Amino acid sequence: MTVTSYVVIGTLIAFALLGGLFLFRRSSLPEATSDNETKTNSLTYNETVSEEPIALHRVPNGKELLELSEDSLTEATLLTPTRPPVPLVPSSSVLSSPGVTPTPSTDLARANTSNKIIDSLRKGLHRSRAENGFIGRIITLIKSHAKIDDSILEPLEDVLLSSDVGIEGTRKLLASVRNSLGTADASSKQIWSALREASLKILDVPATTLEVKSKPMVILIIGVNGAGKTTTIGKLATKLQAEGRSVLLAAGDTFRAAAVQQLEAWGRRVGCEVIKGQEGADPASVVFDAVQHAITAKTDVVLVDTAGRLQTKIPLMDELRKISKTLGKAVEGAPHQTWLVVDATTGQNGLAQAREFSSTLPLSGVILTKLDGTAKGGIILSICDELAIPVRYVGIGERADDLHEFHSREFVEAFLGESHHQDAA
Repeated sequence: MTVTSYVVIGTLIAFALLGGLFLFRRSSLPEATSDNETKTNSLTYNETVSEEPIALHRVPNGKELLELSEDSLTEATLLTPTRPPVPLVPSSSVLSSPGVTPTPSTDLARANTSNKIIDSLRKGLHRSRAENGFIGRIITLIKSHAKIDDSILEPLEDVLLSSDVGIEGTRKLLASVRNSLGTADASSKQIWSALREASLKILDVPATTLEVKSKPMVILIIGVNGAGKTTTIGKLATKLQAEGRSVLLAAGDTFRAAAVQQLEAWGRRVGCEVIKGQEGADPASVVFDAVQHAITAKTDVVLVDTAGRLQTKIPLMDELRKISKTLGKAVEGAPHQTWLVVDATTGQNGLAQAREFSSTLPLSGVILTKLDGTAKGGIILSICDELAIPVRYVGIGERADDLHEFHSREFVEAFLGESHHQDAA
């Protein structure tokens, strides 16, 4: 073989060795796709990193929020896999959903809303604040006393009793005022402060949380004819629909054609379905069908209207027990709420009604209507004090917006707050 042949063969062998070495080193390295798959599969709950940059994410220690890029978010998630935080949204509705927590921004919004509600309540309670009303009479009484001492207690007792506060409620308010008069330089501000403090204790009745855990939530509305049940149901439906909840109205008052027609009018106005039966039909049967329909339609809330006076031999209370029992057969746990509607203008008769209904069905709330139509207003203290039933709503006008969700502090501030008695200070 010639020298040239040996050179060619050597060159080919050299290229072969270099190619083999290159392939060997390449095969020893992990593939990029395998690495990405490893990262993706290591995420808890099968979560993957978004292609879009994420501005905020709760860090593993859960104590602060950091600005994270896509790469750093991937690293943090791989180190301590966590589910992204649940979005925080305001919950001011009487019907709330589980897992919702307020934030500082929603607290501020709540404060602004609270001030608006207080102003609205003050306007609605104008008769109680008038000169011959509950608050107006207290202002006149205080201004007539040059010196604030025990001599004010007896006439104050007369004002409280004549304003439907009730005997026990009056005793508690007087005890609070008496304690505030312990100093020699007692002032009118101390009296108002004592009245607010005692009223708040009476009105601050613990109430069950209204969480929509399953559909539908059934709310049974009861009360005597003329208290405003049907109108209140229409206003409640308006509020719930505005919050994005689907509502169905059950016409359980089958003994008054006018009641069904009124409920249908509200249904058309609000845009929700009304289930009714023939005039004189069995109310329990009608409400059972309504709940079954709501289950099929996956409706959020069913509001059940009922009769307040039956033109039959069956007593009203027996019929209400039957309706309540039937609702329990239609859906587990129903009725989930039973609310009594009381006309505030009826005074102590309203308290007697509350006693009667509460002895028949377990009441979870009271809705006090027509507070704008009475100069007394003390009935709300009387019911809460004697029966320990929480007030859910108060009505101070004809519009749907005039039905206010009840918060004891807002009501006490509107009823007995500084703006009422600044002239008497």
